[in-house]
Amino acid sequence: MYCPRCGKADQTPETFCRQCGLFLPDLSKPLKRELPPEDHLKANSILSALTVSVSFTLSFLLFAILPSPHPLIYVTAGLLIAIGAWHIQSLIRTEMLKKQWQRRRPLTEPHAEPDRPFKSASTARSLNEANFADAVPTSVTENTTRHLVEPNKPIRS
Repeated sequence: MYCPRCGKADQTPETFCRQCGLFLPDLSKPLKRELPPEDHLKANSILSALTVSVSFTLSFLLFAILPSPHPLIYVTAGLLIAIGAWHIQSLIRTEMLKKQWQRRRPLTEPHAEPDRPFKSASTARSLNEANFADAVPTSVTENTTRHLVEPNKPIRS
């Protein structure tokens, strides 16, 4: 294997180049497959639901088990309730994203509606013919640098 940066030969994959230090990945291995958005939304909704249940349970247990209410218990329980409320809205937004994703999916898949095949548009009728009469010159600054002079030369009119 050759290093793509410095060109040194006889390199081993999954190591660093012995000359320039560039990491050389093994290109014969398949790349890691990226997860689809549906899996991310599902994991997000599960984690949000777990966080909601744990935070509300812990805040309830703080009030139920501890006999003398200390101000620190109230603050901790309030933070747990706020975390639960935050994840409730996160769960609601994730469900809204799931619904939007399901609505957009048929638009991106051509096999979703077999009775309406896609029609190719003809560009000959929608585009005008090219007009080369008013073409822009190759250099836009071609005629604008005449007034520039070198520092030691006088200006000629």
